[in-house]
Amino acid sequence: MRSDTTARIARRRTLRVAAAVLTAAAALTLTACNGSDSGGDTKSAGQADTAPAGSGGSSGSSGGAQGSYAKAEGGGRAHAGVERCRTENLEAAFATGEDALPVPEDGGTTATIVLMNKGNYSCKLGGFPGVDLTSINGGERWSLARSSQKWSSLEVEAGQSTEFTLNLAFTEEEEGFYQPAWVEITPPDETKALKIEWPWESDSLVDQRSATHPGTFVNPIG
Repeated sequence: MRSDTTARIARRRTLRVAAAVLTAAAALTLTACNGSDSGGDTKSAGQADTAPAGSGGSSGSSGGAQGSYAKAEGGGRAHAGVERCRTENLEAAFATGEDALPVPEDGGTTATIVLMNKGNYSCKLGGFPGVDLTSINGGERWSLARSSQKWSSLEVEAGQSTEFTLNLAFTEEEEGFYQPAWVEITPPDETKALKIEWPWESDSLVDQRSATHPGTFVNPIG
C-alpha cells in the first residue's frame, strides 16, 4: 500500500460522488472508432457543468484551457440531413462537479467525459468513441474495451454538449498498476483525436490491458 494512502482517502471523502458498481460479466469488445454496429432511436442532448481538463485538435496536441461551461438545455432529433460531429468541432473535458469526481474506494467507479459542439451548426453523434490512455512518455498505450450497452444517435446543437462515461478500476498497490497521463478521444467515424489530461495524477488503475473483461472500459455516447 502506498505511503500517502491515508491522506488521499481523507481528501476523497470530502467530495460527493456518484459511484457505480462494475459489471464484471459485461460483454466487452475492442474499442472501435465508429458507431455503425448498433443503434436505434434518437434522443436529445443537453449541457453539463464541467471544468475542462483541456482539449486539442489532434492526437498529438495537448490541453490546458481552464474554465467551465454554462449549464443549458437544448438539442433535438437527429434529422437525416444533419452531418456527424467532426473532431475539429468538438471539445472534450472531464466533468468535475461535486457529483462527478470518481473516488477510488470500494471497487470501481465511473468518470464522465463531456463532448461540446463548439461549431456553428448542429451535428450528430452516436456510438462508442475510441478512447486511448497513454503514459507520461507516450510509450505505453491502452486502448479501452467497450461495454455492451445499447446506444442511439443524437443531435447536438451548436454550443450544447453530450457525454459518455468511463468505468474505472483503481488500485493503490505498488505492483500491477497503470498510471495514465493523457486520454485520447476519437469521436465515432473520425480519425483525429482530442487529447485531454488525466486529472488524477496520484491515482492509478489496475493494469488490465491484456484482460478479456477489464474493469476499465468505455460506455457509449449519450
